[in-house]
Amino acid sequence: MTSAFAQTWEREDVGFASIQSRARDLASKEFVQPKRDNLASWLKELTYDQYRDIRFNPTQALWATESLPFRAMFFHPGYLFRQPVVLNEFTTSHQQKIRLTEAYFNYGPLISSHGPLSPEAEFSGFRLHTQLNNPEIFDELIAFQGATYWRALGKNQRYGISARGIAINTGIEGLEEEFPYFREYWLKKPAKEDATAVVYALLDGPSYSGAYQFKISPGNATVVDVHAVLFARKEVQRLGLISMSSMFWFGENSQRRFDDFRPEVHDSDGLSIRMGTGERIWRPICNDSGKIELSFFDMEQCAGFGLLQRDRRFSAYEDAEAFYHQRPSLWIEPTSSWGPGRVMLLEIPATNELTDNVVALWEPAKAMMPGDMVEISYRQHWTTEEDPSHADGRVVATRTGIHDWLPNQRTMVVEFVGNALNQQSEKSIVPAVHALGANAERVSIKSVTLQQIPEGRWRLAFQLSPAKPEETLQAIGPIELRACLKRGDDYLTETWVHRVNP
Repeated sequence: MTSAFAQTWEREDVGFASIQSRARDLASKEFVQPKRDNLASWLKELTYDQYRDIRFNPTQALWATESLPFRAMFFHPGYLFRQPVVLNEFTTSHQQKIRLTEAYFNYGPLISSHGPLSPEAEFSGFRLHTQLNNPEIFDELIAFQGATYWRALGKNQRYGISARGIAINTGIEGLEEEFPYFREYWLKKPAKEDATAVVYALLDGPSYSGAYQFKISPGNATVVDVHAVLFARKEVQRLGLISMSSMFWFGENSQRRFDDFRPEVHDSDGLSIRMGTGERIWRPICNDSGKIELSFFDMEQCAGFGLLQRDRRFSAYEDAEAFYHQRPSLWIEPTSSWGPGRVMLLEIPATNELTDNVVALWEPAKAMMPGDMVEISYRQHWTTEEDPSHADGRVVATRTGIHDWLPNQRTMVVEFVGNALNQQSEKSIVPAVHALGANAERVSIKSVTLQQIPEGRWRLAFQLSPAKPEETLQAIGPIELRACLKRGDDYLTETWVHRVNP
């Protein structure tokens, strides 16, 4: 079959320096909004199901006929995906634009009839395939579509969490969040011996332009090395240089319960942080308060953070369609100095599993002024490891509840596992539990116990109640809690950090 790809090679030296130069040039000019509605009306009127019924023809995949380790397939414009995205292929000496044509796609029965593609139309993104799970099959590896979002897969994983190149004014009350976009990509043609795919991207938006380099190495855990240089057009209130989005509806720690047959429904169950000081933090994700929740973790240096899916048991989810136990965690570690800053966690109330409602990002302490440049590098691990930060002594469950006969006392249960714990006697391990923040003095923590339970777990339990009998937990409001297990001055576990909304 003849490929839909027309060869129009031009001599061009494509590299990160040239993309960075283009980004710098963009930043010196006024931002021009992309022509989102410069599409034929039939494309703008597509429903979700109709859009899904437009499928890329695998025989037309870029590099499919050349026995190369990677193949590229493209996303059709339409439905919600209206921003034009220019795609290019490049080698060490040449590049060529990949032109949108119907010949790339199969239009299913839900697209009974349609008009032509407008001459100005471009793709809405692309995905790379490789022999990830089976040497006979090119499985989907990574997909770039929409704003600056991408999702990747390791071996035997299912899509879940998404990464985002830059987040602007996320979680700022009264301000509309800004969504820059990757306006153009360059896909490097791989050599037969290559184990890593290389992609460049040009970012543009009202407040920032930028150049991105992605080095994508598939495996049991797929690793994506990201190098970004960003140029500020405007000052913004919050700049998230590294961001990710996930979904949490309910879990074993949830106080709000929904009428569903599954015990848990989430793509990620907690935020993991390794600070430059060596302290490790675990913050379970919640969907209890019914309002937007923001949490901040300040540090002079970050050694890594990510939204993790720690529980890998099928029985935790009982979902044979969504396979939540196979959704990847996304762990990020610096490959350059990030400087001081903070990790932010944003939790948005959710009543179903259909949209991402959790955001984690890195916000640098230094404010960026118009004309400033910032450069950052980091490594992403898309993995099903229970703890990709390789921390001994980690939290594996958070549970809570109130007895009818003690309505003003909440039971909190935190379960830990770890080799260092198992090497101690129960008497030598000391639980450390305390409340923080404005409401700390208004609550009492009592009946703290620690015991070994099946599956190699150590269960820490305690009761949370008002310090004054005349008060109620509901009247006190949100309570910030921290807990860990120690032996003398030595920390045997990470620090559990939790916000209780009575």
